[in-house]
Amino acid sequence: MQKSLFVAGLEWSITSEELGEIFSAHGEVESAKVITDKFTGRSKGFGFVDMATAEDAANCIKNLNDTTHKNRQIIVKVKEPKPAGERSFRSNNNGGGDRRGW
Repeated sequence: MQKSLFVAGLEWSITSEELGEIFSAHGEVESAKVITDKFTGRSKGFGFVDMATAEDAANCIKNLNDTTHKNRQIIVKVKEPKPAGERSFRSNNNGGGDRRGW
């Protein structure tokens, strides 16, 4: 099992520090990051937590998934890896200089 977790359903005012504290009650947290809107700075309602071991991650999933924090039900699951070769909308596969392939 992987030790990186995806957390959804977070309260809008939660900080990365608070997220880490919640998870530290169930294992050793290496890092916690609430994803925020780059313009407003407000939480997008999800984040990522890296645990020290896969066992700590499994313990967090078991104890925190589908629980309530600040009146919101949180979802905790293993972080899915990004698909290989994922590119932004500006990239193209033919080696050209712009989206038209020139």
